[in-house]
Amino acid sequence: MNVGMRVRGGLLAALIMVAVPVAASLAAVVVSSPVAAQTVDSIQVEGNRRVEVATIRSYFKAGPGGRLDQPHIDDGLKALIETGLFQDVRINQAGGRLVVTVVENPVIGRVVFEGNKKVKDEQLTGEVQSKPRGTLSRPVVQSDAQRIAEIYRHSGRYDVTVTPEIIEQPNNRVDLIFTITEGAKTGIQSVNFVGNVAYSSYRLRDIIKTRESNLLSFMGGSDTYDPDRIEADRDLIRRYYLKHGFADVQVVAALTEYDPQRKGFMVTFTIEEGQQYRVASVNFQSSIGSLDGNSLSRFSRVNVGSLYNAEALEKSVEEMQIEASRRGFAFAIVRPRGDRNFEAHTVSIVFTIDEGPRTYIERINIRNNTRTRDYVIRREFDIAEGDAYNRALVDRAERRLKNLDFFKTVKISTEPGSSSDRVILIVDLEEKSTGDFSVSGGYSTTDGPLAEVSISERNFLGRGLFAKASVTYGEYARGISLSFVEPYLLDYRVALGLDTYYREQLPNNYISYGTKTLGISPRLGLALREDLTLQLRYSIYEQDISLPSYLNNCNNNPSNGLLAFNPSPAWVAGNGGPPVATAMGATDISGMGLWCYSDGEASLPVRKELANGSTLTSAIGYTLNYNTLDNNKNPTDGLMIDFKQDFAGVGGDVTYLKTAIDAKYYTPLVSDIVGLVHVQTGLLTQVGNNAIRMLDQFQMGPNLVRGFAPNGIGPRDINPYGTQDALGGTKYWGASLEMQMPFWFLPKEIGLKGAVYADAGGLYDYTGPTSWAATGEVNTPGCVPPTNPSAHPNVPPNPGTCLGLQYDSSSVVRSSVGVGLIWASPFGPLRFDYAVPLTKSPYDRVQQFRFGGGTSF
Repeated sequence: MNVGMRVRGGLLAALIMVAVPVAASLAAVVVSSPVAAQTVDSIQVEGNRRVEVATIRSYFKAGPGGRLDQPHIDDGLKALIETGLFQDVRINQAGGRLVVTVVENPVIGRVVFEGNKKVKDEQLTGEVQSKPRGTLSRPVVQSDAQRIAEIYRHSGRYDVTVTPEIIEQPNNRVDLIFTITEGAKTGIQSVNFVGNVAYSSYRLRDIIKTRESNLLSFMGGSDTYDPDRIEADRDLIRRYYLKHGFADVQVVAALTEYDPQRKGFMVTFTIEEGQQYRVASVNFQSSIGSLDGNSLSRFSRVNVGSLYNAEALEKSVEEMQIEASRRGFAFAIVRPRGDRNFEAHTVSIVFTIDEGPRTYIERINIRNNTRTRDYVIRREFDIAEGDAYNRALVDRAERRLKNLDFFKTVKISTEPGSSSDRVILIVDLEEKSTGDFSVSGGYSTTDGPLAEVSISERNFLGRGLFAKASVTYGEYARGISLSFVEPYLLDYRVALGLDTYYREQLPNNYISYGTKTLGISPRLGLALREDLTLQLRYSIYEQDISLPSYLNNCNNNPSNGLLAFNPSPAWVAGNGGPPVATAMGATDISGMGLWCYSDGEASLPVRKELANGSTLTSAIGYTLNYNTLDNNKNPTDGLMIDFKQDFAGVGGDVTYLKTAIDAKYYTPLVSDIVGLVHVQTGLLTQVGNNAIRMLDQFQMGPNLVRGFAPNGIGPRDINPYGTQDALGGTKYWGASLEMQMPFWFLPKEIGLKGAVYADAGGLYDYTGPTSWAATGEVNTPGCVPPTNPSAHPNVPPNPGTCLGLQYDSSSVVRSSVGVGLIWASPFGPLRFDYAVPLTKSPYDRVQQFRFGGGTSF
């Protein structure tokens, strides 16, 4: 009995011990949990200072009957927290009411950046989300710190640390300070390629934008690690292979590793080249009954037997689709298909033309262009709102916008329109600075030291205009120029340019005279095709020539038939002539006359031009340019041809027709060696009765055959007592063979390469003045001037002989061989040449070493 009672008592005690905590817990839940019978109006708000009560209540959405149940209360709590306005939010029940207690986030008074030297405050302010007079949110602050660090990493500083600090101020305000430790610049220590067989690593480093760090890396930023640039390089490598026949190429990886010992990144591109393919056949298939596919064949840039070229394929598709649209098939879609023959390494190209979906452009929305006017962007589109949607034209517009160089990024995407057959084009842009201020410096063996200060703007007033002003000052050359270009004249794709200039060329080692030229030249340029452009121009300029007084003595002598010198009476009498009084204070030296050539004399055409005064030239001309170079700055493949003609005589004082052709062909040879064939020719034709001035004739030197001085070849005044000025010629031709090769033992980033070359050419047929009646100088063919004037500097030739212009008219072919050093330096492209002439005229002037270059800094 007692035992049973004890057992039951123990069980009862145990139950009581278990039940009491459970009951207490349930009671606590009931007390702390809001009941479901609350309404929004009955919510009591506590702790708010800036946020209105009604605003806080608005986040709680009542259910059926206007009541708040537990799920609705939980949703309201989450919504309040997500606003970022509060540090803490709590919900309790007190006195039968729902109490929402909030702790508001403080207001930011200032956002300050400390320790940043490489990135300006303005750039960081534009990137962070925390703003003055905004609400402080600690998650946003941490996100801002990460964003700042990311900006530094994109500029190559991976050791950066960003520490945010919050300093409390009165009235629930704070100052937010980001303390930045920038760290050292983290560069690219090596760029390697794995799997490349067809192209060397040296060649592929030319393709990509990323560069290895070197001693001159401080001049640029391409040696810093940028993941976006690495991804862009992968695409550049892939497109390069696709352009050269490797249809199966894959850049499977771009591995980047940080080396703590070298304190830099190692970048390795892994390439699977595949086979190189040639085009076996090109066919056209059209599913549109009234459109013959073969009629579009002339727009194909893919030829049978040529290497497969994905870039040419893309351009072919674009031009075919645009042509189909012109013919009224606005919805035609051209798709290329390539059928590979893996054994023969060939691919058969089939262009299929199908009717695409009938989709129209509802709107073109342009976003983020804060400076550039909308119409500047819209005029790059060949389609507008309401036109048929044509992907080829959209791609062309995107490419044109990128080529403007107004924007960092350009992306055109589509969104559904108001109906299934409508699309909206979205043009997302990120603008960049388009103004340039440059101070340029250079030196050449021709012009000596030279400096230029220029300011230019590619997007003037946000209207897409180009404007530039520059001032040049050097030892022998000076000038000022103003240029302006309107790329869309009257809303047509025709560029109108206007150049005004003043140039002054001083006498130097190569010419005895100086010139001053003041002119203006309007021009029109238009693209006939992507590789063919035409420029029309008109030029009007006034030119003056100047000479030191001691080079123009003969022209000041009194006229008496023998005015090429100033004879003494004794000299004249001794030669059977009547005595003539000396002029200009001439004195008799040992019975001989003081000849005006004794102190040197400019050539007859120069002196005659000086006597004529300033000359006005008015000319119209054009240039037709064909360019398929793979890179305009550092070409390795392609052809460029310039054909120029200028006709002077549209008013003015001179008339002539000048024609010039210049062609350069680059081709890769073996082991990164590039071959260059350069040919040029020119012809100057007299028009009407006006003789061609010496100043209008072609002047040639190292620009035609290296190893000769400027104005060093061609017809020349051979009077040994004069300055022996170059006279120029009306015909020239030149040919050059050159091989450019890298220095494989040097890092690619240094930018050095060598060249060996052979040049040949000639300048002939001087047709300028050879006599001058005003001075009595009459050309005497066959006259041979003294060969040793230094023995008798004051003894003139026999009267009536060698008084007019005597010049070297030999037609010998000038030739030379030489070596060159080409440096793509941070100071701009520099070139050093040493050439040895093989064949020349006795009167040619040689300059074996030549150097030139310079850039902006």
